[in-house]
This record gives sequence, C-alpha cells and structure tokens, in this order.
Amino acid sequence: MRTVLGDVPPDALGVCDAHDHLFLRSPVLPGQELDDPVAADARLRAFHGLGGRTVVQWTPYGMGRRAALLAELSRTTGTHVVAATGLHQAVHYPAELLDGIRDGLADLFVSELTGGIGSTSVRAGLIKVAGAFHAVDAHARLTMTAAAEAHHRTGAPIAVHLELGTAALDVLELLCGTLGVPPHRVVLGHLGRSPDLPAQREAARSGAFLAFDGPSRTHHATDWRLPEELAALADDGFAGQLLLGGDTTVPETPGMPHLLRRLRPRLTEVLGADTVERILVANPARAFAFEAPAA
Repeated sequence: MRTVLGDVPPDALGVCDAHDHLFLRSPVLPGQELDDPVAADARLRAFHGLGGRTVVQWTPYGMGRRAALLAELSRTTGTHVVAATGLHQAVHYPAELLDGIRDGLADLFVSELTGGIGSTSVRAGLIKVAGAFHAVDAHARLTMTAAAEAHHRTGAPIAVHLELGTAALDVLELLCGTLGVPPHRVVLGHLGRSPDLPAQREAARSGAFLAFDGPSRTHHATDWRLPEELAALADDGFAGQLLLGGDTTVPETPGMPHLLRRLRPRLTEVLGADTVERILVANPARAFAFEAPAA
C-alpha cells in the first residue's frame, strides 16, 4: 500500500478505516470545511487509541487535501494515512479548473501516484472518481476513463463515490467491461445508501470490493440497516469483499472514532469477531494494495 510516508507491506496496515477524510473543501458545503489541523490530529489520535492503524482518505484533486500536513499527521500520530488523486463530481469544482486539466487527466493522476501531490513528495495511493445518480454522466465517463488509464500504468486501485449508492452496475460496466480494469481493483463506495440487496449481490459477484461508509445525518439509514446488509452479503460468500469507513465529510460527522467505538461492537454481535476482523484488516490490505501494472 502507498501511504503518505511511503510504501508499506499490506500486512503492516492493521485495523483500517477504508473511506474517510481528514481535510475536505467544496463549494457545495460552504462553511463546513474540514480544514482544521488540530481537529484532524484529534480524530486520528482517537482512532489510534481505539486500535485503528490506517486511514484511507478519499479527498481527491482540488478539494483541499493538504498533502504535506497529511504526512506530518501520519508521522506524529503513528497512524498510516493514504492520500488520493482523482476527481469528484463536476459540481465540486469551478468550471475553469476543470477546463484547465480536462485534456491531461490521466497524466495528472499518474504524476500524483508516482511523483508527488503538488510540490510535495507525498504520493497518492488511490484514484478516486464519482458516478452520478443512477447514471454515469459525461463527467464521470471522462474521469473514469482517465482513472482506468492511470490504473493500467501504475497498478493503483480505483475508489468510486456512488451517488446515493446508485449506479454500481453501470460503473462496473464502464470500468471493468469497457475499460478493462480488473474488478478486484475497484472499490465501490456508499453502497449502503441504496439498500438494494439484489444490486449489492450483483456488484459483489463481479469481484469488486464493496465499501459501507457512514455514519451520516443525511443518510442515517446507512447505520441501522448496516448489520443486516453485511450479514446477508457475508452469508452469500462475499465477506472477503466488504469494507468499512467513517466518511467524515463535515466537522460534525462522528467518523473514524465512532467506527471502532460504537459500530464495531454492533457488527461483532451480528457477524462474529472473525468476520469483523476480516472486514477491518484483511480486506482493506488487499483492496488498496498496488499491483504490478499490465505489461
């Protein structure tokens, strides 16, 4: 896995929050920026104190990643942190920014995966892209095409924001069917926000990883439905593809400490300790590993 302090072997990751944010800015969340280093430090230390050892942060290009500070926080808290390249939905960016990078997206992603983010030596460890509501729109097609090229050149995993948990099968059809990304190199985020078990099963049958990430005031059904959703998927033989994340998007989100303090005991009661350990440790170690690029 490629962390902000360098590459580490997958078995060194320990308990992993597979989808979160330490820093995040967007014009659609005015006044709710995650931009406080002291708060980020506190969240990481709380997570570490509960046994957490790795946070995979999905904040992509142009949304306030603060790469140098990610490295400092990782070093001072003793917690592995993974940074992201990629692009979110178009609504999160000024039009002029998108116009300036549109023709060189794949090169941009590869540069941040292999060289560094901005002027830093901090390298990204995944490519984050996003679908639209029940669709893969033109912007998503553009960014996913670039992400697939960057994956083929670097072996980096691709993490996908599914809008309200929808369009998983459309995303897989594009990334894996058309663009040739192996399904096990794709992480589908927010699946729990659309509690459609048949669609979740079909996505799982592809071989992709399924990320269930919350809690969230807007998507609170993610929380109370989660144990039964995970149990159903585990019973169907997909326990090895499940991931959990806190997805801290605004300062009030309970996020990464809540994942271990409150959610882990609930899931252990339903799924058993061995399955929860697999979801928090073994699965993310495989999902976010780098593989040798295709020849």
